[in-house]
Amino acid sequence: MRKFSALVVFLMSLIFVIQSCKKDESETELDNQLYDEIKSSTGYLFYQDGDTLSGVSPSPHGSFRLRFNTTAQNVLDSIHELPAGSTFPTGSILVKEVYKNNALNLLVVMKKNPSGTDAASGWQWAEFNPDGSVFYSTSKKGDACVSCHTSSPNRDLTKTFDLH
Repeated sequence: MRKFSALVVFLMSLIFVIQSCKKDESETELDNQLYDEIKSSTGYLFYQDGDTLSGVSPSPHGSFRLRFNTTAQNVLDSIHELPAGSTFPTGSILVKEVYKNNALNLLVVMKKNPSGTDAASGWQWAEFNPDGSVFYSTSKKGDACVSCHTSSPNRDLTKTFDLH
């Protein structure tokens, strides 16, 4: 009986580990898919002609350039801003290219995907190192992002238009 109990505990532990690994692989896959979508700047429109903008307190991002994919561009006004009261359509991607000492330091990403299991407030949130490795995973569901991005004024959780 003792051996049987030990075997059951071992098998349950093994199943738990396997399930945990599957979840990690799935989360990594989602991050990798998002990185693949943003790794090229082709087809993106840069805000304010691609000028590097200074980080405004309390932003944790520092100096950056902001770019929008084609889906997001379709709702921007003539000065490439989201009009107050508007929202980005599903599939919109915003990428902050954060610079430190004039070198790319981080890619901060928001993707509008309200039906995504890893979405928070309709957006997937992630950050990547320049080499594509994950700095902040979509699996965290924007837990470090949403509270600041929901502050007023709110243009579909984007802050840049009101700060620059």
